[in-house]
Amino acid sequence: MAELGIDRLPGRQGVWVALCGNARVWGGGGVVGLFALIALFAPVLAPQDPLWQDLMLYQMPPAWLPGSEPGYWLGTDSLGRDLLSRLIHGTQVALIVAVVAAGAAGALGVLLGLMAGYFGGWVDALISRLIDVWVAFPPVLLSIVLVAVLGAGLHSVIIAIAVIDWTRFARVVRAEVLVQKEQDYVASAVTIGLGRWRILFGEVLPNVAPLVLVLFTMEMAIAVIVETILSFVGLSVASDRPTWGGMIAEGRQVIYEAPWMMLMPIGCLIALVLALNALGDGLKTALDPVLRR
Repeated sequence: MAELGIDRLPGRQGVWVALCGNARVWGGGGVVGLFALIALFAPVLAPQDPLWQDLMLYQMPPAWLPGSEPGYWLGTDSLGRDLLSRLIHGTQVALIVAVVAAGAAGALGVLLGLMAGYFGGWVDALISRLIDVWVAFPPVLLSIVLVAVLGAGLHSVIIAIAVIDWTRFARVVRAEVLVQKEQDYVASAVTIGLGRWRILFGEVLPNVAPLVLVLFTMEMAIAVIVETILSFVGLSVASDRPTWGGMIAEGRQVIYEAPWMMLMPIGCLIALVLALNALGDGLKTALDPVLRR
């Protein structure tokens, strides 16, 4: 990129050119966008009712295998339910959890990270000790315990992920704020008499926002995995609502007779997680002026 002179372009223009020229941003963002469209238009795209059962269509194979049934492109499960429709509706659950949980974790973590890094003193010490205590617990085990206490449901999964993963945002933002508050623009803001909160949210936050955006995409990938684990063990949404984890759990029981039942939701999970990570890596490269060089 340096050969193209991107690092010498004005701030916003250089970032925009870097974003447009980054294959990981385009590739990862394209796949994530495709999943988002599928989730948004799930009722329209699903060819069948994902809850409709027909035992006469027990474990029908996908359309490209012998013995398939017309209209069931990816086959059916052990209750004769259309796998394609269940995958499409499962995408809704995965992305709802990813966006809302990552947003909630980010909001809490960024706020505490900003306060710890900028105010320092006892505020920093208190928040830092809280983070140290929080990260001492195994995250997956803690999420299972929280969902078990709160009760199964989409809201419980979102709360559990947000309560656990805010520390990731807080630690990274705190470290960045410690660097930013030593910059000249912060000293200038203090000199002209701006209040501490106004400096924090009006001056410092915009400069750490690109980093927060990268963290948000990566947290979405983590949230998708956690939701899949919780639904796999039956602690996510109601059992009658399609989820990728629930489909993997069902398919595991008949892996030798109907391997497609487990492999298809696993494939969707891998594709979405890899796309979110690629998008996050691409954004990090494009938004970081040092890496753009």
